[in-house]
Amino acid sequence: MSARFLQIHTLTSYPASLLNRDDAGLAKRMPFGGAERTRISSQCLKRHWRHSDGPHRLDAIDKAQMSVRSRITFEDKIVGPLVAEGLDESRVRDAVDALMGLVLGKSAKAKAKAKKGEQKSPKAETGQVTVLGPPEIDYLRGLARTVAQDEAPIKAAIKTHLGEKNLKKNLQALKHAAGLDAALFGRMVTSDVLAQSDAAIHVAHALTVHANAAEPDYFSVVDDLVKEAGEAGSGHVNTAELTAGVFYSYVVVDVGQLVANLADDREMAGEVVRRLVHLMATESPGAKKGSTAPYARSHLVLVEAGDEQPRTLANAFLRPVPSRGVDVIKEAYTALATHVADLDQMYGTTDARRLAAMGPTDALSKALPTPGALTEAADWLAAQVKG
Repeated sequence: MSARFLQIHTLTSYPASLLNRDDAGLAKRMPFGGAERTRISSQCLKRHWRHSDGPHRLDAIDKAQMSVRSRITFEDKIVGPLVAEGLDESRVRDAVDALMGLVLGKSAKAKAKAKKGEQKSPKAETGQVTVLGPPEIDYLRGLARTVAQDEAPIKAAIKTHLGEKNLKKNLQALKHAAGLDAALFGRMVTSDVLAQSDAAIHVAHALTVHANAAEPDYFSVVDDLVKEAGEAGSGHVNTAELTAGVFYSYVVVDVGQLVANLADDREMAGEVVRRLVHLMATESPGAKKGSTAPYARSHLVLVEAGDEQPRTLANAFLRPVPSRGVDVIKEAYTALATHVADLDQMYGTTDARRLAAMGPTDALSKALPTPGALTEAADWLAAQVKG
């Protein structure tokens, strides 16, 4: 049998960088254990994993189809192609608008606008980003084409060719075709017509194991032509915040949910997990890439498989690791191993584990297995899915 839950923990050190900014352009932060920590949001991490174009990219998995995530999916993928086929644009837009209402429902904001008599956008846009799989888009495009070609009024044409109950039935039959993104990270919908996909992979915000370490970076841009003319001054002066730190990242995979979301394809689910381990260890998020080159690989990757409810190891760093005058990686390793040993002493060892690590690994020997290669840990975790 396969494990019920998989857990992936990483420790990754980044030098001067700005990995994830807030609305003011500063590094995201979070108080934890009485100290402010630098943070990378789970949304940021997931986006970089989804869009990786490296050797472990998710869209290269056999039979995988990535979801289309956009507010203009209906405009770009349904209205545009049908108008390009020569169908009457007004008729197409009316058909698509009616289908959007049936498929997505109307938000409270949209209902309020309609009540006030406010005009909606002439384009087929949604108020929020929708997540649709290619088969779902193909189905809706075909339905819109049929309705637009019918000479009856739009609502009557929809009822003739489908009917709302059949729409719900047909779309829910396609729920496993919502795309790999939705299968992994979920899809929230405003209507019960479109099948909701619960997230099978739960991603925590990454936090530094020590207190936030930030520095304002003053910079100027030299105006070459002005300088050649013998004048002083610069073309631009500004500051940007840079941070550095060792980040703890944590992911949980609900194996049963993942397999169900992938139409019971355990081979694909296992391959997703194998690639995810590599992506977490090697795919770097980061703003200001041109001026900071924020590329790093994890010092440690710990993977676990078991049947009990998962638990984060972030509390190993509830007391911030010292960041000055010490080997920060060694201190982080010691804190992690001590916390795992304490958990095992109190609750017992219930999960099987594999470890890949470099550096002062002797600090890990208190509770963790002997480190091996990352490939071995990734392959082992994938095998827990395949059963």
